Parts: sequence; structure tokens; C-alpha cells
Amino acid sequence: MPLIEPRTLKGFRDYLPEAMIPRERLIDTARKVYRSYGFVPIDTPALEYEEVLTGKGGAESDKQMYRFEDHGGRRVALRFDLTVPLARFVAQYSNELGLPFKRYHIASVWRGENTQRGRYREFMQCDFDTIGSESLTSDIETALVIHDLFRALGLEATVHVNNRRLLNGLLARLELGDRSAAVLRALDKLDKVGPEKVAEEMQAQAGASPAQAREILALAAVRGTNDEMLRALEPLVAGSELGGDGLAKLAELLAAVRAVGVAEGKFQLDVSIARGLDYYTGTVFETTLDALPSIGSVCSGGRYDDLAQLYTKERLPGIGASLGLDRLLAAMEELGLVEKRRTGASTLLVHFDAARRNDYLRLAARLRAAGVGVEFYPEPKKLANQFKYADRRGFRFALVAGENEWANGRCQVKDLAAGTSVELAMFDARGEAHPELVAKLA
Repeated sequence: MPLIEPRTLKGFRDYLPEAMIPRERLIDTARKVYRSYGFVPIDTPALEYEEVLTGKGGAESDKQMYRFEDHGGRRVALRFDLTVPLARFVAQYSNELGLPFKRYHIASVWRGENTQRGRYREFMQCDFDTIGSESLTSDIETALVIHDLFRALGLEATVHVNNRRLLNGLLARLELGDRSAAVLRALDKLDKVGPEKVAEEMQAQAGASPAQAREILALAAVRGTNDEMLRALEPLVAGSELGGDGLAKLAELLAAVRAVGVAEGKFQLDVSIARGLDYYTGTVFETTLDALPSIGSVCSGGRYDDLAQLYTKERLPGIGASLGLDRLLAAMEELGLVEKRRTGASTLLVHFDAARRNDYLRLAARLRAAGVGVEFYPEPKKLANQFKYADRRGFRFALVAGENEWANGRCQVKDLAAGTSVELAMFDARGEAHPELVAKLA
């Protein structure tokens, strides 16, 4: 039988330990931040009925969706995000969940799009959402969760914020309200292709006149401090109740995050943000890393008050955001912020004396009970081989105990990065890991 070439599909990737360890660290941080605000975990199937997912995010999302017929002859699709399945989920279980319902969901999604820097066809999203509240407080809290998430990750980031009502109000005044989806999708490409190409797409795809396209782009081009932009936008939305409401909500949100104590500049009003998905109706967010803005948004989201109405007559407004885990990791790797480790433990316990195997196991167990991650090398190979293994795996410490050390109740603690060594007691009077050893390895 011929050997099968081991390979992955284009746009998909394997994760070796040195990639998975920082990935899990990011997930753990996100989970901790979400829970601190009262969000609870859920999960939904990767595969849904096709009709549940299609027509919700727009034509582009439908085109990128993986769809097929299963063995039962049913039309099914892989989820392209976690928000549409959430809308189905809440509509199905709203009586059991109670409202408002705050959830987080960390799982893979699939999009058959062209691969690019930091973007794959299978990638993980770390979503959090509040369902069942139209209060601006939920919008403000969403903004604060994003801020706290990046602070917890130790990354300097700017949250760009806009309101779709601002843009929709202008489109209504320009009598383009029924073509808003096409206009907003074009506007969402502004940073990538520039104003000329966006104007051309607005005219070709939405039927906007050159004058209408110029007025939309003039709105998107407003720049300055948040206060300067709010003042500059007032005359541009004058006469539009919808636009005025969007502007007022933006002003309230920015004032609220300032009142909480968030540093100036962490939130930036950016009217060029449209978010290409059709289901957004109000506040929208995009987050960029200050050190690498060119990689694009690493945490995005917004308000979607009408999405669940596709599944139920009950009104279930929602707002949330999603951390783009894989894009963020790609950015961190590019910035040299990802520690290359191939082990989940910090310490390698060297297997020096085969006759002492159970003693080594006892020492490792006591250290783990004290909160120290320890890997015990499985066989008593030459020390050079075990230290080579330790170096390759990225351990910080190695513990060495031969017959003399066991006789004295002490071990050699080697700091593999610094190249230093110190001798410390292994156990205290109660037989637990000695506090000095634990402190050294912590």
C-alpha cells in the first residue's frame, strides 16, 4: 500500500505545542475576563441546518460558507461565526435562559475565503454577548470588556467605535436606505482599497450617484479628537432622527468609558467603520494593536437588534464582540511577544537513579500539589540527553537528585536560562515540598 503524504488543506493549519501553549493562555485570559462580568459559557453544534445560517451575514458570508448535503439528504452548513448560532440558540431556549442572557462561546468557525496574513479558513473566535437588552449600558459594558481584555493580555490597543444608525441616517436622507447593505459593505473596505475604489463600488453595487458617494465618504473622512469629531458630525446628520440618535449614543458611550477611568485615546470614534455583516444595527467596534495596526482588527463586534427575529416573534436584541484569536496570535508572533515553549510545565525532574523512581514520583507529586508544574523524565538516560531534552522543550528549571542528594534530603536546582545552580531541601518536616524549593520554582 503506498504511503499517504501527510499534509493539510490550504487555509487550514496544525498547532504544535509551541503554538498551542500561548493560544490556550489567551483563551484562559479571555475566559477569566468574560466571567468577571457575569458571562456564562455555552456551546452549539459546528454543523447547522443551512437555512439557519444563510442570508444572515450577507451575500459575501453566504458565498464563503461551507455547505453540503449530509447522509440524510439534509442541506447543512458549517457555522461561519458564533453570533448567528447564538441567535438560533436564544430563540430556541429563551424561556429556560431568562433575559437578559450573557454568554461567552469559544470555538472554531469556518469560512472558505482567500487566506491572508493572520487569517485562515478555520479559526477560533472568543465571543461574548448580551441578549435581551436594548440599554446603552450593555453597549458600554461591551466596550469595557474589550478594554479589560487587552489590558489583561498586556497589549496596548485602541478600540475604534461607531454607530450604524449614524450611517443609516445619512443613507436615509440620501434616499439610499434600501441599499444600505451594499453601501456599508463597500465602505467597510475603505482602509484596504481607498476612497476612489469605494466610491466606484458604491456606484456600481448600490446605484449611488457620484455626489451621494462623495457625501458618504465625507462623513467617513471626519477626523480629530472624539470631541472634535462629535461637533463636526452634528451638521452632517442634521435633519436625520436616526443619525442624530446614533450620534447621541456615541457621545454617551464615550463619556461613560471616560467616567469609568479609561485613559484618553483607548477609545477612538471612527465613522469609517461599517462592519460588513448585514445584521449590525447600532454600535460597532473594531480593535487594533497600537504596535501593529496593519494586521487589522483583532476584536470586533456590535449591536444586532433584529437578528433573532428570523427565528422567533419574541424581540431579542443583542450586542457582543469577538476576539480573533488566531489573528491576534499571528500579530503577537510578528511582534516577538510569543514565548516559544513546548511544555506546559516549568520544571524537568531528571531521572538520575532508577532505584529511586518512586522517590522521584513522590517529589514530583508534592511539588504539583504545591502548584509547581513538573515533568518527570520517564527513564534514567544520560544526563546530557535529559538536559538536551529540557533545552529543546523550553523548561526553565531542572531538578537533579542522585544518591548523595537523596541521602542529604536536598536537590540541585538548575536555572537553565541563567546557567546557575543552587542546592535546596526537597521536603519539610511534614513531608511536603519544602517552601524554599516551591518559591524557587514558582
